[in-house]
Amino acid sequence: MKACYSRDRLNDTSYDTMAMVIISLQTFTGMWINAFIASVLCIAWVKKKSFSSNEKILLVLGCCRFWYLCITWVHSLLSIIYPRYFYIHPVPQLLTSIQSFLNFSNLCVSACLCIFYCIKIANFRHIFFIYLKGKIDKTVPWLLLGSVLLSLVIGILVYRTTDEALCSNHNATTRGNFWKMNIRMDEHFFPVFFLFGFGFATTFIAVISSALLLLFSLWRHKCKMQTDSRKNISTDAHVKAIKSILSFFILYSINFTCLILSMIYATKKVNPVAFLILVFQYAFPAVHSLVLIFSNPQLEKTLRRTLSCVKCKVCMR
Repeated sequence: MKACYSRDRLNDTSYDTMAMVIISLQTFTGMWINAFIASVLCIAWVKKKSFSSNEKILLVLGCCRFWYLCITWVHSLLSIIYPRYFYIHPVPQLLTSIQSFLNFSNLCVSACLCIFYCIKIANFRHIFFIYLKGKIDKTVPWLLLGSVLLSLVIGILVYRTTDEALCSNHNATTRGNFWKMNIRMDEHFFPVFFLFGFGFATTFIAVISSALLLLFSLWRHKCKMQTDSRKNISTDAHVKAIKSILSFFILYSINFTCLILSMIYATKKVNPVAFLILVFQYAFPAVHSLVLIFSNPQLEKTLRRTLSCVKCKVCMR
């Protein structure tokens, strides 16, 4: 009996260690990429003394993703390696609330970025679209402020709900009524899950609609240039933009699926499926930010220069 218990405990420890190593590698990679975006944009801001709407959105997105990955890593570290510290009041409430705030901010700002690209780049002659194109630069700060305020409200709701759920489940377990524990968790978190699901669906629809409109506009413009026998650098730029938008489309679709599945497995015991979902969620901020870097000439040039300098220093050693 003792041998079986020791073997199970060893397997659990090995699984936790492997999970923490994978999560840490993904987290620190994503943090470095997003810190790079934020630092390059801040340096450019200081040099130019001006900040475009695109750079504002990228800066806020990079900061949100950096802190989201940082808080999520701390959350995983405490819950997997040091669970006895994780359940000290109000550690789980605060970490879950801040994580929800940053995650929802990340989604809202990402949606703002896609909408901004669609309005700025797409070429439609509808009067409403032309009106938006002229007003979008002035609207961007308000969109970012609205995203942060909405995320803050959701973070506060998550804190209150988590606090009530943990207190209720603590009382249930002290009375020995374990059967009602999962039911109580679902009852407490259902309103928040509904709000999260609505928010995920809204941002996903905004992103996918913007991406499809932009793809249609770019493809139509590309076909027009090919018909006019003007396949040049401009055509290649449009092809590159289409590939970037397609990658956005695929990444957001995978991320949306993982977000919905994460809500389904949120009140259930950790299992390989839930861990796989978590891995995909950690990968999204890093991979999407990397795509954004290679879609931006300034960021791409700085990244290549930085990597070449690091390579030279390593070779010199």
